[in-house]
Amino acid sequence: MTTKVTINRLATGVPGLDDVLGGGLPEFSFNLIAGQPGSGKTTLAHQMMFALATPERPALYLTVLGEPPLKMLRYQQQFDFFKPGEVNRSVHFVNLADETLTGDLDKVLERIVAEVEARNPAYLFVDSFRSVMLSNEGSGNSHNNLQRFVQQLGMLMTSWQATTFLIGEYFVETDANPVFTVADGLIWMRQSVQRNSMVRKMEIMKMRGQASLAGLHTFRIGQSGIEVFPPASLV
Repeated sequence: MTTKVTINRLATGVPGLDDVLGGGLPEFSFNLIAGQPGSGKTTLAHQMMFALATPERPALYLTVLGEPPLKMLRYQQQFDFFKPGEVNRSVHFVNLADETLTGDLDKVLERIVAEVEARNPAYLFVDSFRSVMLSNEGSGNSHNNLQRFVQQLGMLMTSWQATTFLIGEYFVETDANPVFTVADGLIWMRQSVQRNSMVRKMEIMKMRGQASLAGLHTFRIGQSGIEVFPPASLV
């Protein structure tokens, strides 16, 4: 006789998001936060990170952008959820730009492994994962190399019992992409201009292990960060 594994759900710290996810974020899950530039991906990642991380269960935020983490933090610290005292205490930022520019996914993975082993994070963020993919394509490496990299990263994070978030700029969700297949959770963020107003929508396209709410859910970005508006019946 087998016993069902209990999946612990994490409170994201984002108003309305836990309801849309179906009760919170599954612990140890491998997630992708996707969307076009400026849709709020990095803000969502930071808001969840500062809500979840503690000195005992720290977060590791790996940036693969051309700009240093300091520039990114300059903008994120404008939000109320940002906790300056937790930087280098509960949350740690590391720049992987040098490894990414080589186009060698083995070097990128090696650096990620080294940082995870050194800091033993409970939460891992890779921003922007799209940059890793583009460097792989630019170096002439095959689609199979990228798929192997994603699968290895997913298995490593699961074995280390880390809840992982890949943040990336994607425009079409129907693309054949190994990240979409391997991910346990896929949060898609959209934005459009309607009558001179910015309209933002979020869709939980995938969340293994629980029933998330289907459809597009309006969210807004304010001084406190992101707020998601679930169906009125749940409020």
